[in-house]
Amino acid sequence: MATGETQLYAKVSSKHKGRSSTPSLLDPLLAMGFPVHTVLKALAATGRKTTEEAVQWLRGHRSDPSLDDPIPQEYALFLCPTGSLLEKLQEFWRESRRQCARNRAHEVFPHVTLCDFFTCEDEKVEGLYEALRRAGDRVLGSFPTAVPLELHASISYLGFFINDSPADVIREFAMTFATDASILADCTVKPNTKQLHLTLAHKFYPHHQRTLEQLARAIQPDHTCRWTAALYSRDMRFVHYQTLKVLFQYKPQNADELMLCPGDYIFVDPTQQEEASEGWAIGTSQRTGCRGFLPENYTERASEADTWVRHRTYTFSLATDVSARKDGEANSRRNGESPPPPTSRSISGMLALQATICRRGVLVVRHGEGVDWVFGKSWLQRCSTADGKYYRPDLNFPRSLPTRSNGIKDFENDPPLSSCGAFQSRLAGEALLESGVRISAVFASPALRCVQTAKHILEELKLERKLKIKVEPGIFEWTKWEASKSTPTFMTLEELKEANFNVDPDYRPAFPRCSLMPGESYNQYTERCAVSMGQILGACPHDVGVTLIVSHGSALDSCTRPLLGLRPRDCADFAQLVRKIPSLGMCFCEENREEGRWELVNPPVKTLTHGANSAFNWRNWISGN
Repeated sequence: MATGETQLYAKVSSKHKGRSSTPSLLDPLLAMGFPVHTVLKALAATGRKTTEEAVQWLRGHRSDPSLDDPIPQEYALFLCPTGSLLEKLQEFWRESRRQCARNRAHEVFPHVTLCDFFTCEDEKVEGLYEALRRAGDRVLGSFPTAVPLELHASISYLGFFINDSPADVIREFAMTFATDASILADCTVKPNTKQLHLTLAHKFYPHHQRTLEQLARAIQPDHTCRWTAALYSRDMRFVHYQTLKVLFQYKPQNADELMLCPGDYIFVDPTQQEEASEGWAIGTSQRTGCRGFLPENYTERASEADTWVRHRTYTFSLATDVSARKDGEANSRRNGESPPPPTSRSISGMLALQATICRRGVLVVRHGEGVDWVFGKSWLQRCSTADGKYYRPDLNFPRSLPTRSNGIKDFENDPPLSSCGAFQSRLAGEALLESGVRISAVFASPALRCVQTAKHILEELKLERKLKIKVEPGIFEWTKWEASKSTPTFMTLEELKEANFNVDPDYRPAFPRCSLMPGESYNQYTERCAVSMGQILGACPHDVGVTLIVSHGSALDSCTRPLLGLRPRDCADFAQLVRKIPSLGMCFCEENREEGRWELVNPPVKTLTHGANSAFNWRNWISGN
C-alpha cells in the first residue's frame, strides 16, 4: 500500500474508532490489494453492508473508466411507512399505474422527504450513520405514536399532508440530523422545513384526478405503521437519465456493445442517442460502469429509485421492548431493507380497490396544418417544376415529399402537412408525453396529413417503433366536402411503409378505401363514422389505456357522439361547428364502466394557439420605402 494511501486509511479508521464498522470492512478489502480510494467508493456504492458486496462491486467495475474519479454519491433522508399502511400504499401504486398510466410518483417508493439530496465524501459516510442514530435517539421519546395523514388533492397533485405537532417533531428530527451531519460528516444538508407530505400521484392527467381520488380513499391513514427514517444514495451523474432494466442475457457481438445480464440497470441519456441505430440505445451499466450500445428490446423501463442504494435506517417505536427495536434496526442494517410488512390484508380495502372503476379512453385529434390551408388550392403549382419535380419555395413547405406511384399529381387532393403542421404535431406529442398518458393503440384516417400527424405524435411519445398506425378509411372526412368529384387517391400501405411510416399491414378496416363514395350524404357519413368507432373499440382490449385517433376536424364530433350515445347533430350546426376546430384540436372520451356509459372529459393537454404569419417580400418592402 502506498504511503499516502496508508495515511489516509489511518485517518479514516481512527476518526470513528470504537463504534464504526468501516475498519472491519476495510481491512479484508485492502488485504486483497484494492486501493483505499476504490474500496471506499465500493463501500459507499453498496451501502457499507458486507465485504462480499463490496468485492462484487469492485470486480464488476474493474473496467469502469470512472473508477478513479473522485465522484461522491448523493444522499437523502426519507421517512418511510412500514406495515399495513405501506402495503395499502403499494396497492395504490399498482392500481394507479394500471388504471391511470404512469405519473411522477411512480418513480419513487412511498415516502416523506426529510432533506434534499446532498453530497458526502466516501470516507465520511460513517458520520452520516452516526448523525442518523443521534437524531433518532433525541426525538424518540416525543415521536408521535400515530402520524395523522390528511388527504389533499389538486389538478396535478394527490397526497397526504402531515400537520400540527407531529409535523413539528418530524421537522425537529430532520433539522437535528442536518446539524449533526454537518459536524460529523462535513457536508451541507438542507432539511425540509416546508409542508411535510407523502405523495400519492404527481403530474398526472387532469381527467384521471377523480379515479385517483377514489383509489386514495380506499387507503385508511390509521393503518398500523412503524415509521422508519431511511438514508439512501444515488449516482449523481445519472440523475436526469432514463433508467432501463435488463430482461434478457446479451453477449456483445462488437467491442462497442454492452454485456447485459438479467436484472442489470442501464442509464440512458435520451438527448444523446443520435449515434444509435433503430432499435438500439447507448447507455451506461450500473453494474460495470461501462458505456456502450445495447438492444432496446432486451430491456424495459424502470423507476428512478430502483437504482438507489439503501444505507442505514432508524425505526421509531415507543414499544417498551427497546431491545426488540434495536434488533430490528440491526437486521435492517445488515440487509439494507425495512422489516417485512405483515402479510394480512384488509378485506374491506381490497374490495374498495376492486370496486374502483377501471377506465379506458379515446382521444380524437385533428391533424396539423396542411399546406393547402396556407397556400390555397393551387399550392401544388407553386412547388412543382414543369417536369413534375418538387422544390421548396417557402419555409412552410415540407423539405421533401414521399414517393408516390403516380407522381406528384396525387398530392393535389391529398396534401401533406406544412412545416408548421409537423411542428404542431410534435408539440402535441411532447405535451402528451409530459402528461403521462398511456397510448395503447393508434388509428388514422388514410389522408397523408393524418398519417403524418400520427407519426410525429408517436415519435415524441417514443412509441414510433412500438405502436403501428392502423389506417382506417372509415374515419376519413365527409366526402361531400372534397373539392374533387371523386375521393382522393391515398398512398397505399406499401408506399407508406416505403416512406418510413410504421403502418399495420394486418389491420382490416371497417371501410376499405374503395368503399368511400364521393359526395355521400350526411347520414351516410355519420353512419360510416359510427360503424368505424365500433370497429376501433372492438380492436382494442378493454384495459390497456388510451386509443389515439388522428383524423379531421369533423371527427371530433362524428366519432365521439356515437360513444356518448348522442344522435348526430343537425347538418347545418355540424358544418358551423367544424369550421371552428383548430389544428390539433382534441376531444377526449373516458369510459365509466360502473354506469355503463362514456363521458366527455378534459383532454390531457392544453390547447395550441398561434397567430398568422403573412408572406414577406423584402424586395417589395425596400422598393416601397
